[in-house]
Amino acid sequence: MAALLAVVAVWPAVGSAAPSVPVQQSFASPEAARQALVDAVQHKDHGALARIFGPVAVELEPGDPVEQAAEFDHFSRHVQEGVGLVREGETKAVLVIGAKKWPFPVPIVKRGDTWQFNMEEGREEIVNRRVGHNEVLAINVCRAYVDAQREYYAMAEPDGEQLPKYAQRMISRPGRKDGLYWPTAAGEKESPLGPLVAKAKEEGYMQKRPAGDHGPRPYHGYYFRILTSQGKNAPGGRFSYVVNNNMVAGYALVAYPAKWGVSGVMTFIVNQRGRVYEKNLGPKTAEIARRLKGYNPDLTWKLVDQ
Repeated sequence: MAALLAVVAVWPAVGSAAPSVPVQQSFASPEAARQALVDAVQHKDHGALARIFGPVAVELEPGDPVEQAAEFDHFSRHVQEGVGLVREGETKAVLVIGAKKWPFPVPIVKRGDTWQFNMEEGREEIVNRRVGHNEVLAINVCRAYVDAQREYYAMAEPDGEQLPKYAQRMISRPGRKDGLYWPTAAGEKESPLGPLVAKAKEEGYMQKRPAGDHGPRPYHGYYFRILTSQGKNAPGGRFSYVVNNNMVAGYALVAYPAKWGVSGVMTFIVNQRGRVYEKNLGPKTAEIARRLKGYNPDLTWKLVDQ
């Protein structure tokens, strides 16, 4: 179901320029609106999609171009299976997508003498579908991180130093094993995050970056950052996990949405105890999460169900 919302994020796939968003297009009938959507999806005409859905669609762009491109491709495959139209009275119609006839979350409504896709009505369902999917994945990544750090600590000198420690990087620097992931040869034991990274690559993540692109990139709508200390609210109080440049006293991670309210709502944190906590940091989530220096959940953070 999550893939059915992707089409309303009208921006092109990775590497394309985003079109301007014109006034939303109107149609003579629901059937004409249905056909316009089918044609735009089949031809990957993002400019046409922008006209079909209008300015509200901009707010629903998820901030993760890889996820968006994958969702769009998935939606296109459903469209190839067929797009039906179900009338609901004299002023509303709903599209049913694919062989399983999933209802499209944005209805077509009559406004005056013409018809439009009602983005306002579909907005909440669109966001709920994406957010639920991405938050579950973010929690799973937090738990995979805990397991990966435990495995890294137990490895025999992964970085060549005779000191058990935790990794301060997700991805190792070239030619080194100082992160939780590094490339391995056939028959060689995978790195601790190897399975997760392999899945990410299959989904289109981990692609080579263009020159000058050094910023973080989201994974399924979430950013992930290793924390190297903890605050006064954590068990044991405030201290750094790093001693003499080696992270030996613990480890933690924060996961926060790339676009609050669209790609995710909750921010998640976890440390070596493996308990994932969540909190809604609100519209300033990105700013607050980037300033977060350590693992420090107070009573406003709630434990995520196992």
